Order: sequence, then structure tokens, then C-alpha cells
Amino acid sequence: MNPEQSSSAGTRRDFLRTTAAAAALAAPTIVPASVFGAAAPSNRITLGCIGLGNQGYPVMQRFLENEQCQVLAVCDVNRGSDGYKNEGQLLGREPAREAVEKHYGKSKSGGGYKGCDAYNDFREILARGDIDAVVIAAPDHWHSTMTVQACEAGKDVYCEKPLGLTIADQQAMVRAVREHNRVLQTGSHERSNPNVRKVVELVRSGAIGKVKRVVANVGRHNMIGPGPGWQPMPVPEGFDYDMWLGPAPTAPYHQDRCLYRFRFNYDYAGGQVTNFGAHSLDIAQWGLGMDDSGPVEVESIYAEFLPKGSLFNAATFTHFRCKYPGGVSLECVTGEPSVRCVFEGTEGLVRIDNQGREFVTIPSDLKSDRFGDDVPEVYASNDDHQRNFIDCVKSRTKPAAPVEVGHRSATVCHIGNIALRLGKKLKWDPQAERFVGSEAANNMLSRPVRESWKPSAV
Repeated sequence: MNPEQSSSAGTRRDFLRTTAAAAALAAPTIVPASVFGAAAPSNRITLGCIGLGNQGYPVMQRFLENEQCQVLAVCDVNRGSDGYKNEGQLLGREPAREAVEKHYGKSKSGGGYKGCDAYNDFREILARGDIDAVVIAAPDHWHSTMTVQACEAGKDVYCEKPLGLTIADQQAMVRAVREHNRVLQTGSHERSNPNVRKVVELVRSGAIGKVKRVVANVGRHNMIGPGPGWQPMPVPEGFDYDMWLGPAPTAPYHQDRCLYRFRFNYDYAGGQVTNFGAHSLDIAQWGLGMDDSGPVEVESIYAEFLPKGSLFNAATFTHFRCKYPGGVSLECVTGEPSVRCVFEGTEGLVRIDNQGREFVTIPSDLKSDRFGDDVPEVYASNDDHQRNFIDCVKSRTKPAAPVEVGHRSATVCHIGNIALRLGKKLKWDPQAERFVGSEAANNMLSRPVRESWKPSAV
């Protein structure tokens, strides 16, 4: 198949039949661990990386540093360009392929290595029998479709946060992981941060007394797109825009709709609430022991939006409040630093700042005098979120941020966004995963999917 060609047309069965036949003609450079059984410790886990942008590229680099795995293929609808978050970044599938081959070439005599394939269509990676697992760092609106199909193809999954675009999407992901007995790690890497783990243990030990309130920051919007009256732009060469849209609604191309900036449009993401909230609200959920549940109420306090008709339609300033069983409140507010979580108790306070690099307690003796052997243990990762995933693929055990955890934490983000968009106080049933008494809110738990990407069509 021409790697520059979109493959949204045709059924998934036809596509896999064609690509599987082509893959059979190519001898793999490495035997995947799945051939010997996933628990075989002496075999490298083989990976395909899907989405090589601002987040996917550095995540791929972390996997390259792990000698227990090998990247065999990369995939992105962008052949390669700048225009990402930072000036001068050149990202996409070809820069990623070159980085992979340069990395593995260092260990080859003469420095030559040509063992990484680059694809435009993620289904070509899923069709390969020599790939054990996939790393999904495509825009949020792709997470569910890619994850479900990866599970059906027998691949384990590392999926970037937030887990999905909607709660319904995430429920489908949970079902697929369970049905196909796959390992899924959500990219909520604070779960592998030792400082965050200490804070969670401290809160759960009762050292700050009874928790009364949690305050979680989400970062400010760092980009403002075109306002009302914006005009479409020509699709750049080497960018498969129809494939980029995938299951999202058809829409005219503009460079600020894609690449890093997709985060600020509700068709593809949830603004900074899901971008940074997938970390700070995840820490809140972990500290409160709510990994299998969630709030019972969510209320919009304040929100700012750009003028109607702007390309970016996600809230630029947000403040919402959740209530948990027992009366604990969780405030989510726009502020700096972009990832901060403060637990306030009857006998003290603990704050984790700077994406987990430091934490503060009030009084200060909470760190030492009250942090003893009686602290309840939580999941102890190895301070390397990507390595934890590879270890769990081999051992077939649950990772630091399994699909259920990613789902519950992202759910807090989603119900917060729904409350902000409706400007309402809403009752939430965390077991039924439905709003109580609000049809308008329940209608926002899922999104329409383009006909060519509905499950029956692919």
C-alpha cells in the first residue's frame, strides 16, 4: 500500500487481509516476544509508535532508551514538518523513523541501520504479526478507535493521556482491554513519580487528618487560535488531513486545527482540563482512593470562552467543583504551575508541585516525623512509566495506570467540562456513569462518529 495514501475507505477486514499478505513477504529483523509467550524474559518487546508529534516523539525516545524493547515501526499522517508547539520542531513519521534508525545504528558496525518502517495508516502496524505492542500518542479523538482495534489485533497498548475523548469512548476501551486480555498503560506518568507516590501515601495515612478539600491546577491556554471569520487553508503536501480527522466530523483545514493545537477544540480534545487535568485530577483521584469510583456532583463555578465562531472553542479559563462521598470537595482551577495538587486536611496540608518534582507540607514535620512504617503502600512503580509498561507486558500484570484508572481520572475531566459548557451544577452517579436528571448532560457523554469510522464500517 502506498504509505502516502489515506485508507479510510473500505472495511477493516479487507485492509488487514491485504496488509497481512504483504507483511508475510518481509522477514522481520527481530523475533517478537509473543512468539515465545509474553512472559519470556529474554526477548525484546517489539513496538509500533503511532502519533509522532509534540508528545509522541519524546515518549518514543523513552522507549528507545529501554533495551527490553525495540521500535520496529512508526506511524503519523504527517510525513514531516514544523508547526508544532515550539519553533523549529521538525516532527512526523520521517523524522521519527530517522531518529529510530540513528539510535539503533549506534550499536551497529559502521553505524548503519534500516530496520524501522514508516506508515501513514496505523492499521498497517496492527496488521503486522511481528509487533507486540503499540504506543498511541495521536490526538485524543483517535485514542478509542486505535486502542479497540489494537486490542482486537492482539496488541498491548501504551495510550497517552487523557484516555479518551468521551466517557463512552473510554468505556469501549475498558471493554476491549478486558475482553482481549491486553495490558494497557495510560500515559499518566505521575503514577510512576516517587514524590507523587509519597504524597498519596501521606494523605492516605491520615497524617493531614481528615481530607476536607483538594485543589487541582490546570495550566492556562498557551495559544489563541484565529477568531470569528477565519478562513480555511490549503492542506500542506505530505499531510493526510482526511486521515487526521478520522472519526471526527468533516471540517475545513486550518493549520491551527491540527498538530499541537488540536487540544483547544472540543471536536478533538478537552482543552487544558483534559490536557493537564489528566495529571492533576489523576493525582487527586489517587490520593482520595477513588480509582474505582468518582465524584457524586460537579458544578461550574466560572468559565471563559473565546468569541463564538473562533477556531478554538475550549474554555480558556476554568473553575469547577466536584463533591465526593463523605463531603470532600475538589476544586479544579486554571492556574500556575500547570500541574499542582493540594490536599487540605483537618491537621495539615500537602502540596505537590512542578509536575511532581517537589512537594511541600504544612506543618513541615509531616514529611519526616509523621511519615513512618504505618503509611499504607500504594502501587510502587519503578520511576519510569514506559519501563513499567514493558515490564507488565512481559509479566502480564497490571501497570501503574491501567485502563480502569485512566478511565476514572479522565472521567473527572470530562464531567467537569460538561458542567462548564452547560454552566450547571450536575448530579453524577459514578457507578452507573450517568448524570442524574439531566438529559442534556447525558447527551454529551458520547460524540457522533463519521460514517466511515463507525465500528461496523471498519
